[in-house]
Amino acid sequence: MKPSLLHLNDEVAAALREGRAVVALESTIITHGMPFPANLETARGVETVVRENGAVPATIAVVAGKIKVGLGDTELEKLAAAKDVVKASGRDLAAIMVGGGSAGTTVSATMRIAALAGIDIFATGGVGGVHRGAEATFDISADLTELGQTGTTVVCA
Repeated sequence: MKPSLLHLNDEVAAALREGRAVVALESTIITHGMPFPANLETARGVETVVRENGAVPATIAVVAGKIKVGLGDTELEKLAAAKDVVKASGRDLAAIMVGGGSAGTTVSATMRIAALAGIDIFATGGVGGVHRGAEATFDISADLTELGQTGTTVVCA
């Protein structure tokens, strides 16, 4: 993926340029993990905790076909309230972007985007694994593969 396809908000871009700490955050908890407005309150709360600990939060999502690294409050609110947002793993990004859609990024997609943006730390509630019955369904999270391929440090519960 070309770095020009990433849209860093001004605060994240400045922090990266100045060598300040930036923490990537996934967005499926906002789009698919909780109902509105609890999802918005949680997202704002997590960003506040990151700021209180001296780093810049970079919530990652696809908004109207563009990969956004760091969301403004208006974008965060629209994403939290939206009903037509899909969940995007790394393999889904191109199709969503071409279609001009919006998506919450999973752990695997967020790891990949964070690495491309030059963000070394990513905080999330948890990573996917091998699901019960995988010997028949092959339901194995893309998170595991991405963990083995991306140098981003993932901090999770």
